[in-house]
Amino acid sequence: MRRTMRVDFIKMHGLGNDFVVLDARTRPLPAIDAPVARALADRRTGIGCDQLILLEASKSADFRMRIFNQDGTEVGACGNASRAVALLHGAAARVETAGGVIAVEPIGTGASVDMGEPRFDWEAIPLAYGMDTAVMPVGWETLDQPGAVNVGNPHVIFFVEDTDAVPLETIGPQIETDPLFPERVNVNVATILDRRHIRLRVWERGAGITRACGTGACATAVHAMRRGLAEREVTVTLPGGDLVIAWGDDNRIRMTGPAAEAYRGSFEWDDFA
Repeated sequence: MRRTMRVDFIKMHGLGNDFVVLDARTRPLPAIDAPVARALADRRTGIGCDQLILLEASKSADFRMRIFNQDGTEVGACGNASRAVALLHGAAARVETAGGVIAVEPIGTGASVDMGEPRFDWEAIPLAYGMDTAVMPVGWETLDQPGAVNVGNPHVIFFVEDTDAVPLETIGPQIETDPLFPERVNVNVATILDRRHIRLRVWERGAGITRACGTGACATAVHAMRRGLAEREVTVTLPGGDLVIAWGDDNRIRMTGPAAEAYRGSFEWDDFA
């Protein structure tokens, strides 16, 4: 007789970037690998999400957050998921991620997240070879001279006149998988409206175009500030809504914005394992 395991989940989103959250902090789950993550994230045959989030106990923080993209790859950071998890946890917390320990705090219907310090060295992005990451001497079709920032995961940022005019669905995967980026990369196309307001669309590594990308908003804002194109606090407007990004004198990035719980449910583990 087959033994089954019923697993609870919480469906959440941050500005439309949606997650399936599994809470294994008190009830351990079987090991999650890429095939299981892909199966759960599949919008036709699974629960469906941009990212699968696994919460576990941690020895170095209040708890640990693991992040799996839609394609099953595990990544180091997700800003929108960090806000969602803060809302779920219901109190300020230090959260261990593969990209480092972050600090989250629920605020009203959203959260504020200390995303840590940005990294600009080409080895930290990482790139395949050395170059100035503030103005990179490379290009793809009509996009050129980007910048690169690692905010727990790697981002390349292009400033354009009209972000909506960029065919991100075709050029995004080309840039994501270019050999210049040995760990692949998230692709950001942004229009600076003024020194306090940026419009942004993102092709996410392993997920494609999403309605919002918190780390992309952080990377884009910091890159604009680094280039002297924006103030140290800006509003970043994504297709799903607005985030406020501040880069403090302590070199740490703080992201503030909404998050929400959509619904709860459960599934049979063996249906996806």
